[in-house]
Amino acid sequence: MAKMWAGRTDGVTSKLADDFNSSIHFDSRMFRQDITGSMAHAAMLGAKNIISQAEAEQIMDGLSGILEDIESGKLPFDMECEDIHMFVEQELTARIGDVGKKLHTARSRNDQVALDFRMYLRDEIDEIVELCTGLTRTVTDQAEAYADAIMPGYTHLQRAQPITFGHHLMAYAMMLLRDLGRLTDCRKRMNVSPIGSCALAGTTYDTDRVFEAEKLGFDAVCMNSIDGVSDRDFAIELLSALSILMMHLSRFSEEVILWCSWEFKFVELSDSFTTGSSIMPQKKNPDMAELCRGKTGRVYGDLMGLLTVMKGIPLAYNKDMQEDKEAVFDACDTVKMCLKVFAEMIAGMKAIPENMKSAAQKGFINATDLADYLVRKGLPFRTAYKISGGIVADCIARGLVLETYPMEDYQKHSPLIEEDVYSAVDLSVCVEKRISLGGTSVASVYKQIAFVREQLTAIF
Repeated sequence: MAKMWAGRTDGVTSKLADDFNSSIHFDSRMFRQDITGSMAHAAMLGAKNIISQAEAEQIMDGLSGILEDIESGKLPFDMECEDIHMFVEQELTARIGDVGKKLHTARSRNDQVALDFRMYLRDEIDEIVELCTGLTRTVTDQAEAYADAIMPGYTHLQRAQPITFGHHLMAYAMMLLRDLGRLTDCRKRMNVSPIGSCALAGTTYDTDRVFEAEKLGFDAVCMNSIDGVSDRDFAIELLSALSILMMHLSRFSEEVILWCSWEFKFVELSDSFTTGSSIMPQKKNPDMAELCRGKTGRVYGDLMGLLTVMKGIPLAYNKDMQEDKEAVFDACDTVKMCLKVFAEMIAGMKAIPENMKSAAQKGFINATDLADYLVRKGLPFRTAYKISGGIVADCIARGLVLETYPMEDYQKHSPLIEEDVYSAVDLSVCVEKRISLGGTSVASVYKQIAFVREQLTAIF
């Protein structure tokens, strides 16, 4: 079958070349954006008298019918077509005759596909932002539920200082807030219309690019026609934002996996989001968290793939750029699924505060507070640090913790230590003394929760 672009050549290619060149099997998902964009283009052509108003209305009616038939399932995609753009134009011409051929006046597939792609990803960002907001709310709700549950905070995966589980969860809420900021910023830069750039040099027709952009909800138009058709920064920026988001989910997944293990046993996941073993009946595996962790590499690969595609392409459009869509589509699909699963998984997660507190006590994470106690008694910090270390070593040797270490033994290390030391090393007191902004005290955690909820309200 001869192609619509036949002219310079006879438009007849081999079946192998057709299959290799075709993109309709993946770009057909942009049918709504393609048809909506074409309707705005027809409206502009009519408004500028490039085609008659009657022809513009006939084209728009035809496109509206095609959209309705695709959405209802009445009109299947013709996989023999090269791409979604050619499918829609071919179907339009079949329905309304030669008037349909006028739709492509003053545009090229180069600016048409750039337009569709921006519109499609704009919609994807809106959906991802909504899902990410939902997860952030879920994390924040769990942080509120466990605002005073004491657990060990870690550095180097070694127990370091006492914190609350709510404080730990709010760290992830802050990460997700930044992800939302990146996504909304990316959308702003994406929301610039390339239509009217044509192949690369603009057009001789007296078009109104601003009219068309406003009709499609864009904030502005691309100010350089070459850049308009060759830019894929918006797709790379989105992939970058999605990669960072997945990195955060992967870190969170890693902790959930650790916390579920018998070595930690800080949390219990819902049966709905775990699996069993085919031969070990005792197993309860955090597979959903593991899959989110694994799928992070997939999204990273999508980013690296598109960066590599774009790194050596001269201006303007090159067919290499057809490789942009599958990578971004895959990343968007993956992130959306991970966000949905993660929100449900975290919502059903139950903490085990007694295990967290026991681990905190055995980790001597209140040793810094003991040193601070001695400093307040008048000792230099380094001297206090050495005394505290000696007390910890003796506790370990005798199977004690600072809360149960006998007073007579405390005073062997320093006569400055008195009964008030037990209050100083009490984990609840240690936590509540962290009164600095952003710290782990319960009051501070509630301030963080209020801050995040206020930010989420501003987004929606």
